[in-house]
Amino acid sequence: MSSLTHEAARTRANLLVVDSYDVVLDLTGDEREFGSTTTIRFSAREPRSATFVDVAAARLRSVRLNGRALDVGGYEPDDRRIALTDLADHNELVVDAVMTYSHDGEGLHRHIDVADGRPYLYAMSFLDAAPRWFACFDQPDLKAPVTMTVTCPPDWVVSGNGPATAVEPGTWRIAPTGPLATYFTTVVAGPYHVVRDEHDGIPLVLLARQSLAEELDRDAAELFATTKHCFDELHRLFDRRYPWGEYHQAFVPDFNAGAMENPGCVTLRDGYVFRSRATEADRLERRITIAHEMAHMWFGDLVTMRWWDDLWLNESFAEYLGQRVIGPSAWVSFGVVRKAWGHAADRRPSTHTIAGNDAADAATALAAFDGISYAKGASVLRQLALHLGDDTFLAGLRRYVERHAYGNAEFADLLAAWEAAGAEQLADWAHAWLRTTGLDELVIESGALVTRNAEGPTRPHAVQVAALGPAGDVLVPDAYDETWAKVVLPASAWDAMPELLPAVSDPRTRVTLWNALRLAAADAEVHPAKALEVVVAALPVETDDSVVDSVARWATGTLAATYLDDEGRPAAAGELAAALLATAERAPAGSGRQLAAARAAIAATANAALLRGWLDGNAVPPGVVVDTELRWLVVRRLAVLGQLDAAGIEEELARDHSSSGLVHAAYCRAARPDAEAKAAAWSTIMTDAELGNYELYALAEGFWQPEQRALTAGYVGAYFAELPAASQLRSGWVTQRVALRAYPRTIVAASTLSASAELLEAGTLPALVQRAVVDAGDDLRRALAARERFGLAPDAA
Repeated sequence: MSSLTHEAARTRANLLVVDSYDVVLDLTGDEREFGSTTTIRFSAREPRSATFVDVAAARLRSVRLNGRALDVGGYEPDDRRIALTDLADHNELVVDAVMTYSHDGEGLHRHIDVADGRPYLYAMSFLDAAPRWFACFDQPDLKAPVTMTVTCPPDWVVSGNGPATAVEPGTWRIAPTGPLATYFTTVVAGPYHVVRDEHDGIPLVLLARQSLAEELDRDAAELFATTKHCFDELHRLFDRRYPWGEYHQAFVPDFNAGAMENPGCVTLRDGYVFRSRATEADRLERRITIAHEMAHMWFGDLVTMRWWDDLWLNESFAEYLGQRVIGPSAWVSFGVVRKAWGHAADRRPSTHTIAGNDAADAATALAAFDGISYAKGASVLRQLALHLGDDTFLAGLRRYVERHAYGNAEFADLLAAWEAAGAEQLADWAHAWLRTTGLDELVIESGALVTRNAEGPTRPHAVQVAALGPAGDVLVPDAYDETWAKVVLPASAWDAMPELLPAVSDPRTRVTLWNALRLAAADAEVHPAKALEVVVAALPVETDDSVVDSVARWATGTLAATYLDDEGRPAAAGELAAALLATAERAPAGSGRQLAAARAAIAATANAALLRGWLDGNAVPPGVVVDTELRWLVVRRLAVLGQLDAAGIEEELARDHSSSGLVHAAYCRAARPDAEAKAAAWSTIMTDAELGNYELYALAEGFWQPEQRALTAGYVGAYFAELPAASQLRSGWVTQRVALRAYPRTIVAASTLSASAELLEAGTLPALVQRAVVDAGDDLRRALAARERFGLAPDAA
């Protein structure tokens, strides 16, 4: 069955009013299937009309509409729909189904923790996965209260959108709250460890697997403090209290996103419960994620976009408010991490507008969950707050939420709210920023700031210019990283940058310069070796953990790995590794900056003896602790370098017999420079429909290594030949992420691009996978263009 189209959703929304859902789940059966019985009460505006309900069941036991049994004997799981005919004014639909647990992070996901053998469940309904665990009218503008009854083993706990109560051992009832869209309806069930608190009358709950109980207890005070701060700030900003009763945050395994904004029960990837030492950047990311998801309680949950083409009404605002609520350090991280993600997305062939992204169907919409809808949208909102003034900006948001609470809204409704709050001539500004694509360029010409755009009209930018250097002769537009644009500097500035950048004291200006360097390198305006020279000179004195981590990843994984050829890469990577190691040695002992530098040095170095020494406790910089996660980074790098055999991987897994350990071991197996290991990994990536999503991602990430081009070049053709069939084995996010990670990114050759073009032209890929190949191919195109521009050799294919 094809994805739900916007037109079909509009027709169904015009016909139906959904009054309530009553979902009964039986989780006491086998490890593959569970029972799901859904009662939907709804009205039809046109009696005797017809529609359909969404359900992706393994099999249907019965379906009854207004007491009448429907013939569903020909139903197949891929159908995903049941036709409903002869509707009455008021209707009751009962769908009794057997569903299949997922292992891809969508639907009702079931994870077995290898540490103790216990099962942990959670539901991920986004974007169109709700029918995989309960029958529903699956579109964002048919909201309704949901009541849930869950039967499960008696030692389990259950959490959901509303307060959950154990009515008897093994039976839980989740009370209804305000109307829910199907895509943010959830349940969490299993023998989870639970920590409780309260703030301002709101019950607060944290959940994680039992094997993470000690770590959750250790971090609980910080997690609760962040949660309380965010509630206070968002209450102040919205001038409206949190509307969903209790607030649970469940840290769950195998989660594809950072988190999901289910009202009352946010799910977050359990990597945010740190098993080992964390940098300040790690903790900052966690705080921002908590703030982002809480902002959704108002923007996205209380007021929901009508259709996915207004996705930005959810994500751009949550992204903006998440940074704003946490404070100045969040904007530095946003600039160097999130904006870099968005810059890449907005310069690719797959770019799209922020608003009105032409989401003709749900599958197309999922591809738009990218750096444009998040980072670009948030950047534009920063500009809008400067354009309107903060008072008008916030007054418009409050009007919008007040007017459309518990319902749905569109872009025009938000514009009307701002205009009612006093905004003038907003339509032209909004069109320039929200209905166009790409980046303007900001450049200083003859001492004046000039905005240019080869693709069309430029946008208004509220920015400041800084004069840098001893003589103040290097002028930098957007000096405080406040807009969305490419900052263009002259060649003379890049020549001076190894001395200039380390002397810049303001972290916002350093972020502007780092982003300008990355964009210039991507456009073949700066030689990759020159870019690395800047990194080697400036990163050792960088004080922000987020910058150290993000820039080092780019320098190692992009510049050294793909922009430089095999002749220049080893020496450049060696210089980078030495600089990072020196940074780790000179940084304050035990600091986040030291840990960030140590991680980056491990990824860059080819010195196997040094790495072996670290595992044995030798020559480790004082303050660096080779704990569980850092040890795995060392082991992963040794696997890449051919210094770890299969038995060594098993020994490491025995040291860390955990779900995370399984993922690390999978990466190591794929990363070994061994023909049999590569063949086994490739077969799993392309043919195994049962492996968990995290292990699958690890195999794909580990497979392609720049040091192993000769060994893996033969798999370039295999990728393009086998991807269409492999994409049919799985669905949703996992298909896109595997396609992206398994792309032959290290074989920088024209033949790789030609094979990409041929596959795309064939039109045999699902929309999400098509987008992955387009994006990965564009990254490789830029690497090849840089090599051609500066006389560096392409790879042999």
